[in-house]
Amino acid sequence: MEKVNQSNFRDFLLQGFSDLEQFRIHLFFIFLTIYLFTIIENLVIVLVVRFNATLHTPMYFFITVLSFLEMWYVTTTVPKLLSILVTNDKRISFRWCFAQLYMFHSLGITECSMLAVMAFDRCMAIYIPLRYNTIMTGRVCKLLVLFSWSYGFLVAIMPVTFTIRAPYCGPHDIMYYFCDLAPLTSIACGDTTPINTANQLVSAAATFFILMFVIVMYLIIIYSIIKIKTNKGRSKAFSTCSSHLVVVVLFYSTAFIVYIVPKNAHSVEHDKIYAIIYTMLTPLLNPIIYCLRNNNVKEAMKQSIHKIQEHIKGT
Repeated sequence: MEKVNQSNFRDFLLQGFSDLEQFRIHLFFIFLTIYLFTIIENLVIVLVVRFNATLHTPMYFFITVLSFLEMWYVTTTVPKLLSILVTNDKRISFRWCFAQLYMFHSLGITECSMLAVMAFDRCMAIYIPLRYNTIMTGRVCKLLVLFSWSYGFLVAIMPVTFTIRAPYCGPHDIMYYFCDLAPLTSIACGDTTPINTANQLVSAAATFFILMFVIVMYLIIIYSIIKIKTNKGRSKAFSTCSSHLVVVVLFYSTAFIVYIVPKNAHSVEHDKIYAIIYTMLTPLLNPIIYCLRNNNVKEAMKQSIHKIQEHIKGT
């Protein structure tokens, strides 16, 4: 097959749901509903924490950062998918494709880092509660967030650079619903082993090593909880990190399967399902898991709604 220089073609074709053409409108409304609920939920969390002084603690600060991140994370892929489902125009330009690839992985790696930061925060709160406030100061929290975002946007440069420099052969059909590493390298010409190796190394750095850090934090947390003498104390300590643990398992398990497990161990169709989980369902469920079942947040939401009602009555 003849190699085609990247400048000689303008568009890729996203064919992720081409086998479900008859369900395009149904899929559109399903994904639109998920997208809108995700944006609304995460925006509500950000606003509730921002305007309620009782929630101005490191834990809720990190949750608002995660919610802000989730809104952008889901926006990198879903709007383009919705456009394809409505117009049936599956084209995405070469530049937009790799811009989407970079933003998606930058935000994804940033989320991995933020989950590790939140594990560290919970570890400090449970392991050394008396020193927690002196360690997790506002400055430290901001530096940890800055590190997470910087780490995510820097680490993502290498795999995107390797992938964008690969020669591509026609046809330029990407059997996925957004531009991702594996679907792009699958249509590249020649030997893609160096690209795949680089991508797996970055995936390991972004998921495996950070996951190891999270596991160490939770081993310390478990050790600390076991040392608590009362059942009530143990229950209270575990409740502060149980939501985070659920999110970690959900996010890392799907990301690990897609990016670390060898591709011959699972099909492209399975990858699409896993991708929907961590690109749409995880951002949708995170606010529910973290906050909407949290008594402090629910009370703050009730107070906010009451203030709005009072303001409306006053006008």
